[in-house]
Amino acid sequence: MLSFVGLGISGFESIPIEGLDIISKADVVYLEQFTSPIGKSDLDKIQNSIKGEFRPAKRWLVEDGNEILEMAKEKDVVLLSYGDPYIATTHIELRTRAIENKTQTRSIHASSSLTSMIGECGLHFYKVGRIATIMSEMKSLTTPYYVIYKNLIEGNHTILLLEYNQDKNFFLDPKNALKGLLETEQGQRRKVLTESSYVIVASRIGFKDQKIISGKISSLTNIDFGKPPHTVIIPGRLHFTESDALKLFGKCIDKPFDNSEKTQKISIQMMKKYVPMVREALEEIESHYKDQKEFQVILENAELYINDAEKFLEDDQDEVAILSIGYADGLVDALRLAKGLEPKM
Repeated sequence: MLSFVGLGISGFESIPIEGLDIISKADVVYLEQFTSPIGKSDLDKIQNSIKGEFRPAKRWLVEDGNEILEMAKEKDVVLLSYGDPYIATTHIELRTRAIENKTQTRSIHASSSLTSMIGECGLHFYKVGRIATIMSEMKSLTTPYYVIYKNLIEGNHTILLLEYNQDKNFFLDPKNALKGLLETEQGQRRKVLTESSYVIVASRIGFKDQKIISGKISSLTNIDFGKPPHTVIIPGRLHFTESDALKLFGKCIDKPFDNSEKTQKISIQMMKKYVPMVREALEEIESHYKDQKEFQVILENAELYINDAEKFLEDDQDEVAILSIGYADGLVDALRLAKGLEPKM
């Protein structure tokens, strides 16, 4: 038997009663802490509640899974983890392998920091988009940057989990995460984040000393967020009830506002850049073909493609809009090259 038991978000006290009963009777209890740390006091209480064998589980042991799966074939084994057991995809994969091995499994769910955090901030959970993790290595920030971008386009909120290294007892500071995102913005230039963007930093959700502090990035640079773990939330389109709750549930340094208003689709950004350029290039070349009627159809088609591109964009047919401006650009470039002129783009 392999049982997956959630620890909840408030330490030993948040373990479900059914979960406590299971771990007290288990032959072996593995406790993983690589998703979030567990305080010494709670750790002592957990160990005291276990009558069988207690084994701390490192990340590699859970990801490999062989030891746990072999043990579960003959014994009653528990994998105890922070929050809800299936927030971590590693645990889902482990359960899948157990079932394939004909090992019986059971699940004891508990509160998750992800769902609890959104509620504690006063946000609507159904507006949460894809979640991303920010690591301390700068090259890793491109992925979370574009996760934020796509979520903002949809008006959704982005939860950014910050790196935690159990072996080194390292927690990524929220200020460093935000600094890294701003530096990524300088390279990507999609107008996703600026120092005026509104962010929420949720710290130690579920504990008595939890903090929720929000404001513009520029307003948070000198804030002490307290002890980790921390999570950063980039709000998307805020409903007025979310704004009202956020102001009451935490500390708002600045008035909450919508981050999604200034973020545009890449296709729109491209069209704003290329349509004027192609139109200008077309106008410049038209005089060179004033007396050549055989080229008038090509000039007219180029103009029609430009107009079509703008219309398709208005109708949210982004891909067709990009194709249309591409066709127009191709015709204009051909006409320019024929007259010995360099392409405009």
